[in-house]
Amino acid sequence: MFCFPGGGIEPGESETDAVCRELVEELGATFLPARRIWRCQTAWDVDLAWWSGALADSSPLSANPAEVESIHWLAADELARLQNMLDSNHEFLRQVVAARIRL
Repeated sequence: MFCFPGGGIEPGESETDAVCRELVEELGATFLPARRIWRCQTAWDVDLAWWSGALADSSPLSANPAEVESIHWLAADELARLQNMLDSNHEFLRQVVAARIRL
């Protein structure tokens, strides 16, 4: 499955701390969170928060093989055509294309 980086919030951790930790764990990237841009709940009752921000530097990303098979940079229209993607990711992209989410 294609999926954006992410994961759960650990006990005692803030949402922004979780976003930063997950990017380090999955991609070896230091993330500078700007703001939460969207929230949704999946059909399986999981709350998701989507964040915008920037990478702290231009160091190459490094996929953690225990969590990530490969890293891809795709435009929104390319992402929208992927079949092997979670429904929540498709919904996020629909909201972006409809300009309901300001990146």
